Amino acid sequence: MRAIRVLGVALLTLGLAAAPAVADSSPSPEASGDSAGPTRAGTSFRTATEVEQGQTATARASTGDYLYWSFPADAGQRPTVQATVKLPESHAAETWQIDVYDGLRRRQACQYGAQTRKAAADTPSVELECVLRTVRAWSEPWANDPLPGTYYVRLTALRLSPADLGQAVDAELRVESKDMGGAAAVDGTLSEPLVPGIAARTASDPADDDDSPTAVLADLEPEDGWTSGWWSDRWIWTAAGGALAALAGVAGYRLTRGSGRPRGVPPTA
Repeated sequence: MRAIRVLGVALLTLGLAAAPAVADSSPSPEASGDSAGPTRAGTSFRTATEVEQGQTATARASTGDYLYWSFPADAGQRPTVQATVKLPESHAAETWQIDVYDGLRRRQACQYGAQTRKAAADTPSVELECVLRTVRAWSEPWANDPLPGTYYVRLTALRLSPADLGQAVDAELRVESKDMGGAAAVDGTLSEPLVPGIAARTASDPADDDDSPTAVLADLEPEDGWTSGWWSDRWIWTAAGGALAALAGVAGYRLTRGSGRPRGVPPTA
């Protein structure tokens, strides 16, 4: 009975210790708060406007333009890209789409969300959403898994009538992420995140100044820096499982060994 009581106390202690790790996996109020972002968009991958997660970027453009933004995403995050386009008062039916590309400019599929949406004639606005797969810390070279680094968003209209080309539109973009925790952790990590300029930085002479404009082409990175890729709350559950297994072994031994020498058995000489 004493071993069972000890086991119960250990379970309660481990549950209290693991609770903060589960709570930490949800976005903090500060991370989800709205903040002003850039007021323009790029026209290509090289001129994509940098946007931090949690910011709302705006841009005024013409129908038919390609609008590009970029944002950082780290391992364990599941980014959600939301875009809203305010259309002219009078227009024909239009189809809008957002595409998301990783640091290698590979198009990433959306788990769910209205990535492509058709706006009926004279509709005031259209809303798009793309929920990406969870960013992995490491992947096989042949796989198309999302990896840590810079991600690009392209917003454009697919099918337009000639009369609607060139009309002014207002676009808004917002990127947020959910921390998936240790359930999405994998063994291994990238040596460097997939960000623009990493090849130039890696191949540069170590004696050169790292602050030179040719070494790094983008300053985007998560607020707390890029993760090392080895720590996750899965370590806590692994340690808790080992402790529980040890306690279960002790309790089983106490329950099965009996109270000592059976009655009627004479002591040994």
